[in-house]
Amino acid sequence: MKNFFKHFITITRHKLMVLKFCFKCGLYRQGLLHDLSKYSIVEFFNGVKYFAGNHSPITNERTDKGFSDAWLHHKGRNKHHSEYWVDLNKQTGKYEPVEMPNKYVAEMLCDRLAASINYNRKNYNKKMPLEYLYRTKDTTPMHPKTFEKLEFLLKMYFEQGEKETFKYIKKNLRK
Repeated sequence: MKNFFKHFITITRHKLMVLKFCFKCGLYRQGLLHDLSKYSIVEFFNGVKYFAGNHSPITNERTDKGFSDAWLHHKGRNKHHSEYWVDLNKQTGKYEPVEMPNKYVAEMLCDRLAASINYNRKNYNKKMPLEYLYRTKDTTPMHPKTFEKLEFLLKMYFEQGEKETFKYIKKNLRK
């Protein structure tokens, strides 16, 4: 029961932080709808079972089972994850990443900032989301142009701060 409340608080804190960031970018609808699937039965109760507090429970579920039901459910319903944007390339006959629309790249930035802050709490620094991008570059399917845009935004966030980055998104990437 203890993990039930801890998980609920963790995902709700994350959702509210993304909401705040999305609103600062002018992405009101996305902020309101962000990660609602985390409250679904499969995602929520797997999150409770594999709760860690300092990283996603998906990692623990994968370690235990070899895959994550929660992640398979989540990535298929949330367009701010690059894994959502994988489709069959008719020329190669292989599943490959396709370029994400800008508004979802912007939401992905908000999501990554909130996750880094939420999981690292007092140890958080502004370079962590960029370091995470580089650390997972070879294991996360992402179209090269999407990677380039996300990298640009994360560098801007690190170098110029939240205010300038969100201002840039509001002006250039919402549509």
